[in-house]
Amino acid sequence: MKLKVRRFSVAVMALVGVLVWLIINPESYDKVFTRVENTGAEDGISYSGETGDEARSGIGEDFSNVDSDRYLGNRDIHDSKVDKQNKTALTVLEELEVKGRAPKTGYSREQFYNGWPSIDGCSLRQRIIKRELGESAVLDGCNVIAGEYDEPYTGKHLVFTERKEISNIQIDHVVALSDAWQKGAQYMSEETRYSIATDPLNLLAVDGSANKQKSDGDAATWLPSNKKFRCQYVARQVSVKYKYSLWVTEAEKAAIIKVLEKCPTELVVGV
Repeated sequence: MKLKVRRFSVAVMALVGVLVWLIINPESYDKVFTRVENTGAEDGISYSGETGDEARSGIGEDFSNVDSDRYLGNRDIHDSKVDKQNKTALTVLEELEVKGRAPKTGYSREQFYNGWPSIDGCSLRQRIIKRELGESAVLDGCNVIAGEYDEPYTGKHLVFTERKEISNIQIDHVVALSDAWQKGAQYMSEETRYSIATDPLNLLAVDGSANKQKSDGDAATWLPSNKKFRCQYVARQVSVKYKYSLWVTEAEKAAIIKVLEKCPTELVVGV
């Protein structure tokens, strides 16, 4: 009997202690009582909503309190501030340093990043795919499982009716990471290289085979077979290189000029 009374007394004291703690620290309530759901999102990332996200990301940076529309943007819409300043890609190209390639020695993707970051609980890969597919995107939690869009590199209109078809889409770094490494990034901080690899300005959802053909080429060695997209493509490369102070080679600059001469009013984006 005495043992039962003691146990009851201990339990009451413990409950009183918890209540006093919560009264003194009300913000701790959520940490103690909020349930975290595992929705089976890609890469094991829990998904809690289809909004979220920008940051010029540093390693380990929290993306949860940023504006997704401003961060992910739309690859067909120019940045309003740049438009007002009327900065053409040709004009900005002249501001880029022209140099030869640095050695590729020491390059690996891990020098930039170790995987897609989480944007408000969703993989950045899924965010970019959703950006490209727009309103047609059908979601299963975090993952895009169906939709359609005009693929930029080939110009083909692609329709996806099931998730396994989406796996044919690859996320391309418009300025290839190897190219960035050889044109200044190897001398930059780890945080800056991470930003180059995860900045949506430098990311497009594209046909896998076209992306493999591109490899780590610059404008001098590869351009999209979709000629209608070439102006936007090289303008985006100029934008990324300007934003991160990467240089161009003589051959690369000449190739970009050749494209932009056909669209001299093409504007840079996101810088």
